[in-house]
Amino acid sequence: MDNGRVMLSPARLALARQRRGLTQAELGRRAGLSPRRVSDYERGHLVPDQSTAAVLADVLGFPVRFLTRPEPHELAAAAVSFRARKKLAAVKRNAAISSAVLAIEFNQWLERHFDLPQSAVPTLAGMSPEAAAGVVRAQWGVDLRPVRNVVHLLESRGVRVFALDIDHVEVDAFSFWHGRRPFVFLNTLTSGERGRFDAAHELGHLVLHSGCHELSSQHAEDEANQFASAFLMPRTSVLSRMPFGALTSDIIEGKTIWNVSAMALAHRLHDLGMLTDDQYRSACVALARSGYRSTEPDGVGREASQLLTKVLRSLRAQRITLADVSAELCISLEDLGSLLLGLTITGVAASGIERGHRTGSAAGRPRLSPVTPS
Repeated sequence: MDNGRVMLSPARLALARQRRGLTQAELGRRAGLSPRRVSDYERGHLVPDQSTAAVLADVLGFPVRFLTRPEPHELAAAAVSFRARKKLAAVKRNAAISSAVLAIEFNQWLERHFDLPQSAVPTLAGMSPEAAAGVVRAQWGVDLRPVRNVVHLLESRGVRVFALDIDHVEVDAFSFWHGRRPFVFLNTLTSGERGRFDAAHELGHLVLHSGCHELSSQHAEDEANQFASAFLMPRTSVLSRMPFGALTSDIIEGKTIWNVSAMALAHRLHDLGMLTDDQYRSACVALARSGYRSTEPDGVGREASQLLTKVLRSLRAQRITLADVSAELCISLEDLGSLLLGLTITGVAASGIERGHRTGSAAGRPRLSPVTPS
């Protein structure tokens, strides 16, 4: 602070505003400021006094300390694999990106305190989705076996998996590379089968589209879908375990082999030439009538994060709470919790534990690996 002024980071002020889904005009109205004044603060043309900084922080739900920290990491919207980008409102897209920036900072905190798996995700731009899925499965030692838990597998290969805030579920899943670290964000309110497919879909983007400029083009989305289908339901495995011209009952029974949705299996059978066009249309109609279009009757449960669950257990053993971590990151407990919600085992994070304890030096970081794929 200098002469009653608070040296806010302009980019952090914009980050906090976007995280709350506010325009500059909306923030100005709530804080009793003109949109021009908010814009001047975010562009660094003006420096707010202490009382104004306190009002802005209160409206945004961030401590002033967050707004005065060093400039945040840049994450360009073009680098993120948003689906249906043109249909997604800019305010929603920016809110999701700002949440991802908070996740990057949380991940950096984790990497300072824990020995986490390094990335083993190959980049195979230009390869066909079917071939790329086969390469990834071979490199990861999965071969033709059904993947029991996609989230665990991704985490064991260095992918950082976080939850989407429930206020931004219309964004669906998304992913990106930040430096050499791959990130995936999942909507945890969908079915277990949809969650598995979404995770594999985002893996497809990481593998096939690293460095691409149009991650959310329809072509890129189609490729990611093809990758996910081939990754979860390998050609040889499906050909050996499913009949040609499969009946609806065969599909419903067969989906449990790979823990995918009935519709996803029907689509894969059609892609592999195991269902004719007419058979595929009939199967989709019959499955929809049985409730398999929007839901998954008797489906699998949502996959949890093994890595984040181990982190919380380790912190609890060291008498460190999530409130301690959020205070160190200068964000609210709710903002931190939203990154974990639905991905960690309920009850792992104890509350009301004594504060003031911190994890050890980098040389003595608890090792969470092996994060075992299952």
